Amino acid sequence: MPELPEVETTRRGLAPHLEGARVAHVLLRRPDLRWPIPPEVGEHLPGQRIDAVRRRAKYLLLDTAAGSALLHLGMSGSLRVLPAGTPVKPHDHVDIALAGRSGAGRVLRFADPRRFGCLLWQPPGETHPLLARLGPEPLGDDFDGDYLFTRSRGRKAPVKAFLMDQQVVVGVGNIYVAEALFAAGVSPLRPAGQVSRGRYARIADEIRAVLSHAIARGGTTLRDFISPDGAPGYFEQELSAYGRGGEPCPRCGRPLRQALVAQRATVWCGTCQR
Repeated sequence: MPELPEVETTRRGLAPHLEGARVAHVLLRRPDLRWPIPPEVGEHLPGQRIDAVRRRAKYLLLDTAAGSALLHLGMSGSLRVLPAGTPVKPHDHVDIALAGRSGAGRVLRFADPRRFGCLLWQPPGETHPLLARLGPEPLGDDFDGDYLFTRSRGRKAPVKAFLMDQQVVVGVGNIYVAEALFAAGVSPLRPAGQVSRGRYARIADEIRAVLSHAIARGGTTLRDFISPDGAPGYFEQELSAYGRGGEPCPRCGRPLRQALVAQRATVWCGTCQR
């Protein structure tokens, strides 16, 4: 599933093409994706100017005066800005036709082969229920080691599961938790409540660093992810732990361990991570 850097890469790729453009019309080729597409999308979005393209966790929001279209890429979704006459492929489910100087003659096309993504609606001044209980952004000012230390007290779950809890911090999925914990030297199996304040400070710093670096490199190339300009991300070539179970540790050379933690494949070094 595309993680925060992939979604942020998508946002940055789309924003110059969408912000300031007006929506001419919305074409829904099916009534649902993961959930039914609410009628407000077709009723309120046409005629509106897209004022901003925002990201909250792994969701994208197209903000207008009438409300916000809320999109999630799911496991295999993609968004492209294409000429309006571009032939439609089998899994191209939604076209948002654009007008105005910055969008004339183009469409924002949402393709989703597995249909685990979504297109929903958030009225102005409200927070959609999917966003209401989310934790802070890992690159925001509210996220640091002190915050993690305070939230972790009394937690018996592994620190990896704690960090992947979207109510604790958003968007830090399996890939980037694995990489941050490796860089911080913390075992993903250690109970969250037994990690010290100092080690949480290191973890928070490494989460920021690995996410920022991945965004700068265009996100991580997953099997189904391609960025809006059609180019894959490059960060996968630099992974130290994720997906490398049994391979030599980049630091000590011993084989990296692998197990399931919180139902996710987890790789770590039993020597370098404690």
